[in-house]
Amino acid sequence: MAKADYYEQLGVDRSASAAELKSAYRKLAKQYHPDVNPGDASAEQKFKDISEAYDVLKDDQSRGAYDQFGHAAFEQGGGPGGFGGFGGQAGQGGFSGFGDIGDIFEEFFGGRSTGMGGGMGGARGGGRGGQRRARRGDDLRTEVDITLQEAFDGTERQVNLTRAAACASCNGSGAKPGTQPTTCTLCQGHGKVRTQQGFFTVERPCHQCQGSGQMIGDPCGDCRGGGQTSEARNLSVSIPAGVEDGTRIRLSGEGNAGPNGAAYGDLYVFVNIAPHATLRRDGADLLCAMPVPFDIAVRGGSVNVPLMAGKSVKLSIPAGARSGQQFRLRGKGMPVLRSRNYGDLYVQIEVETPTGLTRQQKKHFDAFADSLDDTNYPDMAAFIERSKKS
Repeated sequence: MAKADYYEQLGVDRSASAAELKSAYRKLAKQYHPDVNPGDASAEQKFKDISEAYDVLKDDQSRGAYDQFGHAAFEQGGGPGGFGGFGGQAGQGGFSGFGDIGDIFEEFFGGRSTGMGGGMGGARGGGRGGQRRARRGDDLRTEVDITLQEAFDGTERQVNLTRAAACASCNGSGAKPGTQPTTCTLCQGHGKVRTQQGFFTVERPCHQCQGSGQMIGDPCGDCRGGGQTSEARNLSVSIPAGVEDGTRIRLSGEGNAGPNGAAYGDLYVFVNIAPHATLRRDGADLLCAMPVPFDIAVRGGSVNVPLMAGKSVKLSIPAGARSGQQFRLRGKGMPVLRSRNYGDLYVQIEVETPTGLTRQQKKHFDAFADSLDDTNYPDMAAFIERSKKS
């Protein structure tokens, strides 16, 4: 299948300026970023496609080659700019770095780009000046299940996980205690090397140091030069009152350790709220569909509407109430997250027709029914009049 045109991928004209290209890419990257679309393979592929397109078109030299030769300009050289794949940690999901396009994600996500289940490291080198920026560790994710009552009150959950931790013997450097890693002689510590291919320059991870920018002559015996060991963690997660289904709680620094002693990533805890037997949630509001006895709907009266923790609230039903009628009880809903306010409770009544009548009850009901006329059933009378006119 032929690759889509890069300009079409970004939705811009071939004459688009650099600013227009960047603006189009920013908009699409926000839309299709894996953090916004967890588990969506099509969005992930779209994100990779637009990132590839932008990485070519943002550079005048590679854009010129593409304008002249199209995708054929890259077929011999392996592709533009040196993209990292969507690798991630086993069982956690995640993303590798996307080279220089990390600048844009810094604006999206506050200083560094991160994936929900594994960090999108923003390390850059080669041509940016200075040493390669240390890439923080991958983010991790887990889930907890709570009840609606626990979401109402707030609760705590224990989370058990295994993460990659910095080796205690070498402090994550990978070098034997008493020694230090040395700067890679090939990439000069940048972690990337550039090669000239025809009209433009291609940047790839350094094969000598595997992109780390450092060489380890005498590896640590405990981590075998990897700089990391496996660590079991037991954490207490505080879940605030008013939390909604799917809420993400961030535990800073509880993810995987970064390479070469870099900072830890974060742990994201996703909250799942189990359905309630009689109440349905809509934001901070609660909805309840409640049966009401026929006699109360006819004469008027009151019913007790169930709330949380076995509590109830009295609801007055006016005489002549009908099925589907809705009543609002202010402040009887869920707590608003990080607020002293509460939502409302909406009760929709369904008039229940009595069943299993005794002979005496039927006799009384017949007498009652015989006393009624069309004025007691205005909806039925109006329906019959409409049908006569059709």
